[in-house]
Amino acid sequence: MASRSALIAVLVAVSCAAAASATTYTVGDTKGWTTNVDYSGWTSGKNFAVGDKLLFNFASAAHTVAEVSKSDYESCSSNNAISNDSNGPATITLSSPGTHYFICGVPGHCSGGMKLAVDVGGSSSGGSPSTPGTSPSSPNGAPARMQAAPALAMAAGVLIKLALF
Repeated sequence: MASRSALIAVLVAVSCAAAASATTYTVGDTKGWTTNVDYSGWTSGKNFAVGDKLLFNFASAAHTVAEVSKSDYESCSSNNAISNDSNGPATITLSSPGTHYFICGVPGHCSGGMKLAVDVGGSSSGGSPSTPGTSPSSPNGAPARMQAAPALAMAAGVLIKLALF
């Protein structure tokens, strides 16, 4: 009986960790990925980690999001982009630690401030939401923690089976 209780405790802990393992940040919060937004201010106070996602909300053809090198970020050039997406909304997973640089490739937008530098730490953050009092959003608009629902459902099923036996 004690081993069953220990197993249940481990499953609950793993389920909670899965739910908090990654955060989806909506870039620019309700303003989205557009001109006239202070993106350096937007990153302030956020702790980005490997596995977190950035959701860039923009209308296709109105903007792009390109991940670029530091020098291309500084010169607002998307000619040698690491990745480039012109279909909005776009979600980018932060897959490595270090500083990641993003710009809009539409002429004049980057030089007008539509650029973002994100410092990514080495482990998953389970970070703070992108808007105080609300949950970060997933690409389909559901709270990010809803993405852990399958793992939680599986853990609940195992717990029920253990309780019955």
